[in-house]
Amino acid sequence: MTVAGQRQRPVGHLLREWRERRRLSQLELAIQADISTRHLSFVETGRAMPSRDMVLRLAEQLDVPLRERNHLLLAAGYAPIYPRTPLDSPALAAVRAAVRQVLTAHQPYPAIAVDRGWYLVETNASIGLFTQGAAAPLLTPPVNALRLALHPAGLAPRIVNLGEWRAHLLGRLRRQVAVSGDAELTDLYDELRAYPCDQPEPEVEIPGPGDVVVPLRIRDGDRELAFFSTVFTFGTPLDVTVAELSVESFFPLDDYTAAAVRSAAEQEERRVGSAPAR
Repeated sequence: MTVAGQRQRPVGHLLREWRERRRLSQLELAIQADISTRHLSFVETGRAMPSRDMVLRLAEQLDVPLRERNHLLLAAGYAPIYPRTPLDSPALAAVRAAVRQVLTAHQPYPAIAVDRGWYLVETNASIGLFTQGAAAPLLTPPVNALRLALHPAGLAPRIVNLGEWRAHLLGRLRRQVAVSGDAELTDLYDELRAYPCDQPEPEVEIPGPGDVVVPLRIRDGDRELAFFSTVFTFGTPLDVTVAELSVESFFPLDDYTAAAVRSAAEQEERRVGSAPAR
């Protein structure tokens, strides 16, 4: 659903869609929001116009993302209250510094920062481990991390367990679509699903012997490197940009990968350090 479409639709219809997306009955939501079921029914059917505080209370109970809370407010005739500050704004200097600190401190292992649509906001120098050999169009800004990972001209041919990793990424994106209801993410999901894959994709992530995470296994020359990832988000965002920002850091899954990546980084540092100044 587009932003314009959300603004044109009554707020009651939008609230009902969010309630149904969260699989809550009117009674369950009314109890959580401490309002009567009758009043909630009137709001959803348009017989009662909710106050700004009521819209925000229901949005909080429905765990509606900040961007969509602004859409709900607009649909109800109120001004948005959650700012959407450009990341390069002075107001977000501390946020940018925190992201860069995480990215830099994570070297020599790859780490990326992405926005809501999975577009790269920033990376550390080690991301070249994942981008080498990718087609130029996939590396032309804005770079979409999921497209880069799963496109047949991107990282996908180097992913040893492509079916497993692809199922993992698509599962994450599918859950994000379910939470946000974002039409652009739905389009991205459909695009990624259409990419070819010659490996089986597990519908359920079932651990094998000794598995504790879904690994990313990639070919790097004649080596096979294995990683797992963690995701860092801001815990108390009041700004749309901050709420939609996340940092994904990749860690070595075994001693061989750790040693190989550190050795490659040290060799690169020596190469750069010994290069003649221009």
